Order: sequence, then C-alpha cells, then structure tokens
Amino acid sequence: MIERYCTPEMTAVWSREAKYRRWLEVELAVCRAHAELGNLPSEALGAIESRASFDLERCDEIERQTRHDLMAFVRNVSENVGPEGRWIHFGITSYDVIDTALGMMMRDSCAQIVSSLEKLGSKVAEIAKQHVHTPMIGRTHGIHAEPISFGFKLAGWHAEIQRSMERVEFAKRGISVGKISGAVGVHAIVSPELEKRVCELLDLKPDEASTQIVSRDRMAHLFGVLATTAGSLERFATELRNLQRTEILEVQEEFGAGQTGSSAMPHKRNPWNSETICGLARIVRSNAAAVFESQATWHERDLTNSSVERVVLPDTFQLVDFMIQKLTSILNGLKIFPEAMAENMKRLGDLVFSEHLMLALIKKGLTREEAYAAAQRNAAKAWAGEDFKTCLKQDEEIRSKLSEAEIEECFDLRRHLRFVEHTLRAAGIL
Repeated sequence: MIERYCTPEMTAVWSREAKYRRWLEVELAVCRAHAELGNLPSEALGAIESRASFDLERCDEIERQTRHDLMAFVRNVSENVGPEGRWIHFGITSYDVIDTALGMMMRDSCAQIVSSLEKLGSKVAEIAKQHVHTPMIGRTHGIHAEPISFGFKLAGWHAEIQRSMERVEFAKRGISVGKISGAVGVHAIVSPELEKRVCELLDLKPDEASTQIVSRDRMAHLFGVLATTAGSLERFATELRNLQRTEILEVQEEFGAGQTGSSAMPHKRNPWNSETICGLARIVRSNAAAVFESQATWHERDLTNSSVERVVLPDTFQLVDFMIQKLTSILNGLKIFPEAMAENMKRLGDLVFSEHLMLALIKKGLTREEAYAAAQRNAAKAWAGEDFKTCLKQDEEIRSKLSEAEIEECFDLRRHLRFVEHTLRAAGIL
C-alpha cells in the first residue's frame, strides 16, 4: 500500500520487518515446544534463543538462490545461531510458520480496527449528544420527507459502528489460529501436543483440521466483515458529501488557511476527505472478492492464494484502519450549521407534516384513501406555490372534520420529534 493510505499502527503489524519478526517468534516457539517435549537439547534451545536473528538484506541475498522467502529466512536465522541452527524449522513446513504468523498478524490487526472504531464511535456519540434536538429535514430518494434531528441521524451511525465492532471481534476469534501440523497437516512428524503448545505460547488456538494451510474460509469471513465495515464508512461519508452540497450545505469539512480546493477555481471547498473514503471502500470490496476466490485450493494446498494474500492482507487492513481514522478526523473538524438545517426544512413549507394531517382525518372518520386524497390535493397547491396550511384551512372537507386548532396540532415539530431521545438511548449514546 502506498504510504498515503497507511497508518502507523498497521504499518507496525504489516511491514516486512514485522512479518519476519513474527516468523521468528513462531520458529522460536516451535523450538521451545520441542525442548519441553524432550525432542531438543535444552542447551541448544538456550543458544537458539540467545542468538536467533535475521537481516533483511542477507535474506534477500539468500532468496536470490533459493527463490523461496521463508527458506531464505530460515537459512539466515540458522547461520546466525551456529551449529544449533540445525534445529530451526525442525519437522515443520513453510506454512506452519507463515499461517501461524498470519494468525497473529490478523489478530493484532483486528484489535487495531476495533480500537479505531471505538474512537470513531465516541466521536459520533459526542456530536449526537450535542445535536439531539437540532432539527433537520429527513430525505428519502433525495427528496424532503419528514423532520428528524441531526443527533437522530448520527444515532444510526453509532449503532452501525457498534455492530461493526462486534463483527470484527467475532471474526478475530475465527482467525486467531495457528497450525504446526506438517506438510499436509496429518502431524506425521510433529505431534498435536507440540502444535497445541506452540499455539499456547503465541496466544492462538490450533486449527482443528488444517491441511498444509489453515482453511481460507476463516479469512473469507473476515474479509466479508472488513468489506461490510468499509461499506458502513462509505455510507457515512456519502451522507457527509451530500450534506456539503452547495444547495444543502448543512455541514462542511474543515478547510484550512491556504488549503487548495481546486487548481482552477479558488473559491472551491470540496468534500475530498469524504470522497477519499468512498473511493477506498471500492478497493476493500475488490480485495474481499479476491480472498473469496482464494478460498478454494487444489487438494491439500496450492499456491494460488499466496500471491493474492501478499497484496490484499496488508493493503486491506491498512485501508480500513486509514478510512476509520480519516472519518474520525473529518468529524473532529466538522462544521455543523443548524441554521441551514432549519432553513432547508422550510423549503417545502409545512408539506413535510402531511402524514400527520392524513392520520388526523382518518381518526375523524375518513377512509385512508379519502384522507390521502384530501392531503394530496392541497399538497399539489403548495407545490404550485401556495401556502399548505392556508390551503388546508380553506378546504371545506378538511374544515368539516378538523378545527383550526386540530390542524395546527398537525404541524407541531416538538411533538413530531418527541421520541428522538429514545433512539439515542437505544443506540447507547444517552
């Protein structure tokens, strides 16, 4: 992943140096388990643990000959250890190391995603509390529907973020596994007891029935979750983009002094941060599709998944974490314009209360069809430029059913929004 879309936290997990350190942890855990089971002399273990190290340049040099990165790594570690290095990688295969290391790396990445989501959720909750009763128009199909509050809108975001955290935590449990079961997974050389001990040392669980690799259904599930999380972030960012449209302008991303919105138009203030999130979500979904394609391998394994995972694993975790942190940054600097929200709500006059009028007429004895028609014919006049409430008060059928006070009651905004606090409480904000 290009540096522009990386976070320091994910880089610490997925850099090549970090990956090789995890490989070394696995190799050392295997040696320790061998020693505990009496398969490896204790003095050899001491030498291994004190001398084991690697050098990336030396690994590259060896790999030019081996054309196998894990084997080049093993040789480099072994030569640094000395004669006792013959015990490094004893009885295991490459993917015992690679997949077990991946289990740790994906586990740590999921923990980082959850941490970033927690910060995002806290910021959303903070803004929602501030704007519990800030009225704005709700829109369906891009058209004014009925009033909501800005806090109510954000309550939906907060609840979705909590679900994302739960999904990631669940997927984390599924991928926090390792395998030290040998070439095709039948424990021909290393025992299940050794595998269990290695996984204990690395805070993993053994895959119940691995082949030469950990089955990729675990990874496919995780990437479905990451794609869903990215989709949520895209939904929030899309809403922010729409609310920043010139003709709406109810919120605005922070715009710094000297910042350039357009190289040609000095006046432009574009929602580019929100647009970045929407664009990156497409890559995350594409990466998830690649992982789904890698779920099926030939027999006990093939190599089709390897090249895919070298790209999509680090890239996807980097992107999702970047997107979460970017959205948090947007919200930290977001400008909110309650006056514009109030003004926009007036664009259709009182038409947005038409449902209350229809229901009031139904209560007075009209059929639903009759009540709908009465409200709609007056709404049509309002669309043509007349005042909706005035039209209602002049409509003989409506006046025969509703008093002027009862008509006025249909337009009570406070009554319309009386349950918004319930939604914020249900979403865990209040």
